[in-house]
Amino acid sequence: MNVIDSIVTQAASIAAVRKDIHAHPELCFEEVRTADVVAQKLTEWGIPIHRGLGKTGVVGIVKGRDGGASGRAIGLRADMDALPMQEFNTFAHASKHQGKMHACGHDGHVAMLLAAAQHFAKHRNFDGTVYLIFQPA
Repeated sequence: MNVIDSIVTQAASIAAVRKDIHAHPELCFEEVRTADVVAQKLTEWGIPIHRGLGKTGVVGIVKGRDGGASGRAIGLRADMDALPMQEFNTFAHASKHQGKMHACGHDGHVAMLLAAAQHFAKHRNFDGTVYLIFQPA
């Protein structure tokens, strides 16, 4: 298996984002803090964003080496919402909000898409456009 070094070197920082999102779960259409985290990271990496889609959604746009001129496009999507469940884990990043939990793995989905976003922003060795869709609910 080929491992992408630029992603491996950022694994700890991406894991920290996942743990932060896990500790602060938000239910469907309430993902304001999560959307803020996503938007801040994308902006930090120089990725233009659109906010407020589907209320709390965020879309980042990364154009490849051709500036998107080829017309090719792909969308990569991650859910952001948590579930209305009580978390009983005791690790440091357990949910800090009663009755809300990332039991469905969407904290991981967001982190993985952010890792891909960071890679695409640094390595635009593709033609077309990548749409990074962070979906609420």
